[in-house]
Amino acid sequence: MKTALLHDWLVGIAGGEKVLSALYEIYPSPIFTLLKDEKALRGSLFEKTKIHTSFIQKLPFARSKYRNYLPLFPLAIEQFNLQEFDLIISSSHCVAKGVLTHANQLHICYCHTPLRYGWDLYHAYLKESNLRSGLKGIIAKIFLHYLRIWDHQAAARVDEFIANSQYVALRIKKTYGRTAKVIYPPIDTDFYRLSLKKENYYVTASRMVPYKKMDLIVEAFAQMPDKRLIVIGDGPERKKIEAKAKKNVEFLGYVSDEVLKEFLQTAKAFVFAALEDFGIVPMEAMSCGTPVIAFNRGGIRETLVENQTGLFFQEQTVPSIIRAVQEFEKKQEIFAPLKIRHHALSFSKKRFQQECRAFIEKKYQEFIQGKK
Repeated sequence: MKTALLHDWLVGIAGGEKVLSALYEIYPSPIFTLLKDEKALRGSLFEKTKIHTSFIQKLPFARSKYRNYLPLFPLAIEQFNLQEFDLIISSSHCVAKGVLTHANQLHICYCHTPLRYGWDLYHAYLKESNLRSGLKGIIAKIFLHYLRIWDHQAAARVDEFIANSQYVALRIKKTYGRTAKVIYPPIDTDFYRLSLKKENYYVTASRMVPYKKMDLIVEAFAQMPDKRLIVIGDGPERKKIEAKAKKNVEFLGYVSDEVLKEFLQTAKAFVFAALEDFGIVPMEAMSCGTPVIAFNRGGIRETLVENQTGLFFQEQTVPSIIRAVQEFEKKQEIFAPLKIRHHALSFSKKRFQQECRAFIEKKYQEFIQGKK
């Protein structure tokens, strides 16, 4: 069984790359991706891995402005020649699932989400990018219309879907009309270890992009000057978010995994305001025995047990976050680090790899039998 792995792009190590890394450990194989940033991959498993990139890699400013080349992504992913491989495993939130395969190849896609800005976040994307009107808006809408058509056709090329949550499985069913096996992403519970020592601060960590709603968390803590917040992460929204902060909010920018782990281990709680497909960082916080205060929608509903591993707030608004933090302060003694850690162990990397191997090999055997 000769295997190839596909991933949309490798320009940093986030949740999708952690999934790819765990898959690579099961099936060490050549990796095909639109582009890579060697500097961002230093120290990771991918630093010494054979990685094939597309023509996007050679375009001007591709590493920093790669999203500007979105119209070329479908064409680029279709240029990879994978004819020699028996099994194709794609890790996709954009176009990786659209790779071309033939009838004697099995293609299994681990889908992090259907294409967000083409489907669920289409109207929010146009609003946040100021593309609801004008010539640029018309061009963007026409392109996204055709991208949806391509994306739906690309999904038909996949033989089997794996979803990272029940929430995403429902969206795959709605968007592509396909059934998906749910296998939750891997949490490195060996690295994110339990700490019983908790200090008097809250922490949040994410890329600073609009849908992560980091601005709401910062605004909420600006109205609670007696409570300290540590903000970890960077992105295009950083200056805008920093402008809303008060002295009790500290921005650290991008930090190493070691530094992130230390803050997750000793924080009073982790605050999470995004409507996320799964939410790996909240689970990493739980792996450290730290409770989570999260927005009550999306994949987090499948991982957070209210009044045991954390609390939910009901709206993506500043008042809702403030009420949740105040409620947490009243009942924080009920959140036992050992119980939270025990819950997180059921999402370990070992569990992920066992489930993926069992599903993939079962489907491959069925595929081989079907050819006879």
